[in-house]
Amino acid sequence: MPLLLNTGVETMTLNDMMALSATVGALMLGAARADAQSACADHDQVVQQLGQAYGETRQSLGLSSDGSVIEIFASEAGTWTIVVTDVNGQACLAAAGEAWQAAPVSVKGQPA
Repeated sequence: MPLLLNTGVETMTLNDMMALSATVGALMLGAARADAQSACADHDQVVQQLGQAYGETRQSLGLSSDGSVIEIFASEAGTWTIVVTDVNGQACLAAAGEAWQAAPVSVKGQPA
């Protein structure tokens, strides 16, 4: 029976957690970052790894007040990742999970 971890959003097996940790570790290689809690690398590296490892593509993006770009990547299988990229192109994984569902886009004054 696989070990299950309840993350509060979804239940992941130990193998899922190990695979995610390996991907995060690969992204951290070569990334000089004082904050050891963050998985950061060059933006292009992060995008390539998300695509190759999880089949994730960018679904949406926005600009934060400090000039960072916030991107949401997701796959058809339902995996998702939030990436924050600073003005120097350093991209950090902010969150990741499963069961992504696209919501209908609504424009103010128009039905969704």
